Amino acid sequence: MELSNITMNTRTLGRQGLEVPVIGLGCMGMSWAYGGSDEAESIRVLHHALDLGMNFWDTAEIYGPFTNEELVGKALRGRRREDVIVATKFAMTFGPNREQTGLDSSPAHIKWSVEGSLRRLGTDYIDLYYQHRLDPKTPIEDTVGAMADLVRAGKVRYIGLSEAGPGTIRRAHATHPVSALQSEYSLWTRGIEDKVLPCIRGLGIGLVAYSPLGRGFLSGKIASVDELPESDWRRNNPRFQRDNFDHNLRLVRVVERIAAASGVTAAQLALAWLLRRGDDIVPIPGTRRIPYLEENAGAAAIAVPPSAWAEVDAALASFDVAGARYADAGMRMLDSTE
Repeated sequence: MELSNITMNTRTLGRQGLEVPVIGLGCMGMSWAYGGSDEAESIRVLHHALDLGMNFWDTAEIYGPFTNEELVGKALRGRRREDVIVATKFAMTFGPNREQTGLDSSPAHIKWSVEGSLRRLGTDYIDLYYQHRLDPKTPIEDTVGAMADLVRAGKVRYIGLSEAGPGTIRRAHATHPVSALQSEYSLWTRGIEDKVLPCIRGLGIGLVAYSPLGRGFLSGKIASVDELPESDWRRNNPRFQRDNFDHNLRLVRVVERIAAASGVTAAQLALAWLLRRGDDIVPIPGTRRIPYLEENAGAAAIAVPPSAWAEVDAALASFDVAGARYADAGMRMLDSTE
């Protein structure tokens, strides 16, 4: 597929006017979680993403921590700020060695966090500011009230939540309009379909789907966990443990077969599956390589016959994914409020 023939259309997240490309870019892996990285190459990827129309970049203070925001800030230098839609997140606390120590979404901590993010990003405003994880010590009304203050002050344009349940979402949205919910959603992670998706659609909130390629697994490019660097976070992820990995690989092989018959890659099929779930969904696949960036961008323009989608649906209906999507500590941080 010639990328020159791709038109990166846009979608609107929420009812407040936040317009983003149909596929964004997750920046986390450029600095954190997936082994060593090359800053210069990552900046080239970010700049090439702009050339492809993928100008919705997702970062967070915990990625590094802090270094990913600094990387995005470097990529923004010399570019028109209004040409990039920057999303970042707060909620974590850190110790003297930058280790994560807990959660804090109190108004005072939010004010501290946003100033750090603005400084590292080298900007005077953040397009989309998320609460990264729910802080059980702080009422969501207090957290969102502080985020609303940032909107009124011009430091934030739109607000969002990440991994929030329906009860939290409704209370937050009643305090100040929420434009986007970021949650994991993909061919192998569909837990939000029963309650969360109907909730946000009823409120007019968009969905930003992170890990839309299953942390790279659904691309078919990881044949064994032994291929991952020793420092790669996925080595400790339940779905990547040996028995679970081998079981889950059966789904990938089915996706690869359907994709090949349709003349696309497994990654493109996985992204296109998300895009067709609704025009209020925007996936943000991450990558550190230009060829994979271009492959992901191409998913916005592929044509897959209805018979192929029927095969995908049948495969999903008969397949149970093995393993939780996080280890126990990570699962405890997810909001299951009904």
